[in-house]
Amino acid sequence: MRVIAGTARRLPLKTPKGIDTRPTTDRIKETLFNILQPYLEDSIFIDLFSGSGGIGIEALSRGARHAYFVDNNKEAFSCIQQNVRFTKMEERATLFRQDACGALALIHEKEADIIFMDPPYGEGYEERVLAALADKAYVANDTLIIVEADLLEDFSFSASLGYEIIREKTYKTNKHVFLKRRQ
Repeated sequence: MRVIAGTARRLPLKTPKGIDTRPTTDRIKETLFNILQPYLEDSIFIDLFSGSGGIGIEALSRGARHAYFVDNNKEAFSCIQQNVRFTKMEERATLFRQDACGALALIHEKEADIIFMDPPYGEGYEERVLAALADKAYVANDTLIIVEADLLEDFSFSASLGYEIIREKTYKTNKHVFLKRRQ
């Protein structure tokens, strides 16, 4: 796994061993960031269930002002620390080793521009995190929330939490669901 573009382009990233994390493939990451590129410059980026930190580091490499990395897995958190240090992004990164919902209360930004999450599939984290985000002041009408999920994951619950699905990008085995607060 590597950084695809930007200031840290081509730098290799460590990934946690085992099956607890599923690093986003370079091809899917490139597609995602082609979609996100217009929103990245000087943005506040939140990477939940960060794994190796590859998504947040890619955002920083492509112009995000600051990124928050959240993962409660010890090995994943160690990888994030090493990758942020290796790519020389420490000054623009805040790392939390804890549960995603708990970490959301520790983020004190006026507005988050992009919130990305790639939780373990089939465990209901998507709904819990979106519910926790619903009352956060930094989730503005323009905040873009992206969830990487299993192809079969149903997001009909999102409307009852005050979100609308604005885009869905499907791949062979998973998808990205793009949401915003319903106006």
